Amino acid sequence: MIAYLKGKLAYKDPTYVIIDISGVGYQVKISLQTYSKIKDEEHIMLLTYLHIKEDAHTLFGFKEEDEKRLFLHLLSISGVGPNTALMILSSLSSEELEYAIAHEDFRTIQNVKGVGAKTAQRIVLELKDKIRKDSLLEQVQGTAGFMKPNNKIKEEALQALITLGFPKATAEKNIAAVLKKTGSEISLEELIKASLKAP
Repeated sequence: MIAYLKGKLAYKDPTYVIIDISGVGYQVKISLQTYSKIKDEEHIMLLTYLHIKEDAHTLFGFKEEDEKRLFLHLLSISGVGPNTALMILSSLSSEELEYAIAHEDFRTIQNVKGVGAKTAQRIVLELKDKIRKDSLLEQVQGTAGFMKPNNKIKEEALQALITLGFPKATAEKNIAAVLKKTGSEISLEELIKASLKAP
């Protein structure tokens, strides 16, 4: 519903920030991971997730896409609510959490306050395939040059092609083929157009 917030950092605390957007202050819950990455920025952009309950609408904010993706993965686990997910992401970095899940290290996750043995096992069992798939995709993208500075353009082009109905693998192959010919100096629009025409 609210994909991100961009505005003036009016207040910063290890558990939440207030972002001033045109005179309206949005209170956003954050993890220690995001807190450490914000530093003293005057203007800020956070990716957000809006959690709606009968008695409250709560915004959760993330400095990086990786952390938001893991947060949403954690929410898909029965017994893990947004506050527990945030606690896990405050106790472990995204890399540590991904490593623990991929290597079936229940104990590391169980050491997080409020996470019992059964929940830790459920997190590992239900997310290990997703995490391994995500990291495998990153490695593949890295070797194909997907993680270089113009990564954002590639990601946006990939998203556009998928939205237009291309299977992800085909879209990635087309984008890689176009970039091999053109090099990295290509606009998003040109990349999408050329990828649509790729054989």
